[in-house]
Amino acid sequence: MEFAPTQSQVELSALAASILEDRATPERLAEVERDGEGFDADLWAHLATAGVIGAALPESAGGDGFGLAEQCSVLTAIGRAVAPVPYLETVVLGAGAIARFGSAAQIARWAVPAVTGRLIITAALAEPGAGDPRAPSARAERAGAAWRLSGTKTAVSAGVPAGLFLIPATTDRGAAVFCVERADPGVTAEPQQLVDGPGAVSLVLADVELGGDRLLGTADGAAAGWLADRAIIGICAHQLGVTERALELTAEHARNRQQFGRAIGAFQAVAQRLADAYIDVEAIRLTMWQAAWRLEAGLQCEEEIATAKFWAAEGGHRVAHTAVHIHGGVGIDASHPLHRYFTAAKRNEFNLGGATAQLRRLGAAIAGGLRE
Repeated sequence: MEFAPTQSQVELSALAASILEDRATPERLAEVERDGEGFDADLWAHLATAGVIGAALPESAGGDGFGLAEQCSVLTAIGRAVAPVPYLETVVLGAGAIARFGSAAQIARWAVPAVTGRLIITAALAEPGAGDPRAPSARAERAGAAWRLSGTKTAVSAGVPAGLFLIPATTDRGAAVFCVERADPGVTAEPQQLVDGPGAVSLVLADVELGGDRLLGTADGAAAGWLADRAIIGICAHQLGVTERALELTAEHARNRQQFGRAIGAFQAVAQRLADAYIDVEAIRLTMWQAAWRLEAGLQCEEEIATAKFWAAEGGHRVAHTAVHIHGGVGIDASHPLHRYFTAAKRNEFNLGGATAQLRRLGAAIAGGLRE
C-alpha cells in the first residue's frame, strides 16, 4: 500500500499554498473581516483562475476529475492560511454533491458556474439543538408535483455570499436534499456573527415551494449522508491546517521569546506542552486521512469519521489553548495573527458535533456492532 500523497495532491496543494501565501496576508484578512461578509472575493477569483477550485471535481462538472484526497489537501492549505474562502462549502459539498447526484440540467445550472467562481454554494447542515444532519428536523412535504419545505438552519457557513443553499430535509420517504436559491419566496437569511467572524447566516424556510427539479437525487438519505460525511472530513482537514500552522507559530515564539535569560522553549513545562500539541496535530492528520481514504474507497467508515472528528475537536481544543498560553499576553490580543487560528480551531471543534458528540456516535456504532 502506498501511504505517500499522490503527485496531484502535492501539486494542487502547493499551488493553493502559493496563492494563499501571497494574498491571505494578515492585513488582507483584517480588511475582509471589516467588510462584514467573511469572504475574500478577490482571492476566490484568483483560485478559480488558477484552476484550484475546479481541479478536484468530476469532469461532468467542469473539473479535472480529482477527488476527496486532493480536496483535503487544498482544505489543509486553506486552514494554514485561515483564508476566508468557501472551498469546503462550494467545491467539496456544493458542486461536489450536485455533480454526484444531480441531473445534467442541475449540473449546468449550478455546478459549472460554481467551478468557475461565478456562484457560491453552501450546504445548510446544522440545526438548532445540534441534531444529526443525516436525520434533519427540517421537513419537506409533497404539494402536488412540487415540494413545500419548512425548517430552520443555523450557522450556515458562507451564507452571506451564497446564491444557492443545499438543504437536507426529512420527507415521508427518507432524508432528501433540496436546491434552494436565495431569492426563492419564503427564504430568510439573517447574518450571524460566529466565533471566527462574519460570513454565516441563520436560514429560515417558511413553506418554501419548490419544483420537482429542485430535488437533488432521490429521497432515500443517500445525498444527505454523502454531505454529512464529507462535511465532517472537510472540517477535519481544515482543522489539520489550522492546528499545524498554529503549532509552528507557537514553536517559533518559544524559540525567540526570552525569559530569565533563556528562550522559554527551554523550560520543561513549555517543551512538554509543545510536545503534546505535536502529538495532537499528528493524531488529527492520521485519523483524517484514514477516514478520507476509506470513504473515497467505498469502505465502511462510520467509526473512522467519528474518530477523526473527535481528534479534530479534542486535539484542536488543546492545540489552540496551548498556542494562546505559550504566547502569553499577546495570545489573547484579538489583533494578533494567532487569534484567527484560535477562533478557527474553536469553530471547527464544535461544528457538526464536538468531542462528546463523536464519542456518543462511536459508542452507538460499537454497541450496534456488538448486537449484530
